Amino acid sequence: MIEVIREKCVGCGKCLKACAYGAITITDKVAEINADKCVLCGACVSACPFEAIFIRKSAQKVVNKDEYRGVWVFAEQQDKDIAPVVYELLGKGKELAEDRESKLTAILFGHQVGDLVDKLYHHGAEEVIMIDDPLLLDFTDDLYAEAMQELIKKYKPEIILTGATNTGRSFLPRVATAMNTGLTADCTGLKIDPATNNLIQTRPAFGGNIMARIETPNHRPQMATVRYKVMDPLKMDTSKKGKLIEEKLELELAERLTRFIKKVKEEGSLANIVDANIIVAGGRGLKNAENFKMLEELAGLLGGAVGASRAAVDNEWVSYPHQVGQTGKTVKPSIYIATGISGAIQHLAGMSSADYIIAINKDPEAPIFKVADLGIVGDLFEIIPLMIKKLKKAE
Repeated sequence: MIEVIREKCVGCGKCLKACAYGAITITDKVAEINADKCVLCGACVSACPFEAIFIRKSAQKVVNKDEYRGVWVFAEQQDKDIAPVVYELLGKGKELAEDRESKLTAILFGHQVGDLVDKLYHHGAEEVIMIDDPLLLDFTDDLYAEAMQELIKKYKPEIILTGATNTGRSFLPRVATAMNTGLTADCTGLKIDPATNNLIQTRPAFGGNIMARIETPNHRPQMATVRYKVMDPLKMDTSKKGKLIEEKLELELAERLTRFIKKVKEEGSLANIVDANIIVAGGRGLKNAENFKMLEELAGLLGGAVGASRAAVDNEWVSYPHQVGQTGKTVKPSIYIATGISGAIQHLAGMSSADYIIAINKDPEAPIFKVADLGIVGDLFEIIPLMIKKLKKAE
């Protein structure tokens, strides 16, 4: 909290000028601070020549980091199908666990999901902690968060990883807040610092212009959500076995703040872009939703999926599951065809790791050409129909 020592304050107004949030007023030659507006930036403390303002910091709870051991990977599943990002996380988790000379554990929630345990062993998990409960059949963030919190309190893992999926992004922040620890979102790199033994979490920041290096030095567990298609899974080994620990938690549905109503799947076979080998993506240059049918036809002929830039999604020409980029999905197809996409850094962050990039844009100075393996300067409304015509003739 921030306080003003009235006996020292002379109402000079220097703190007033230093405050960028309009939180300070001068009344009867004494500074008064509006706690609702103050963000505790400390600018007024530095500006005060009379040392009349100070910030009182509450004592932080000291965590015994030696009590926390092991690397956990949350094994997200839907309809008894493990999310592909889990296998990538197990591969990276194995590497981290070896660096820390500890165990790699997969955390599995759901109902009647015992058949998935062997798959987790086959992809690197040495141990699986499973909670099989009818209340966990369908995902709700408060139930999953409470279940994870109880496991953390009991087993005290050093590191927890989950995919940067809708599920991971929804419930893991709740867990981090409850456990009074840090969480780094959308990581693209993870490694152990040999000097400190802390987890170094790397993620793009400021629109992808810099790569932030984040640590959690004083709290445990260290937690991160990780983007899909940026880690390499281990080669599946069906001979691998592990240890299964079954936990039972008291989860009363009546106490929950959220309730699962129904699951709505997007219609059509072109919606799943993260697993597509070929993606045809459209941006602002498509001009309207009707023109995306042209991309759907091309993608269908190529056996691929339709992607989109944020501009196309914001204009409601195509739904959010198709969005590629920093605020969408990260993809790594063999071929990425960008049509009418200028190539903002936020979009490049989600597709630049494609094996081969083809860009079609009528602006020869468009940034997308800087990352393209093949650039076509021209009108997409002429080029795409020609491509469709050629593919149909080849059938």
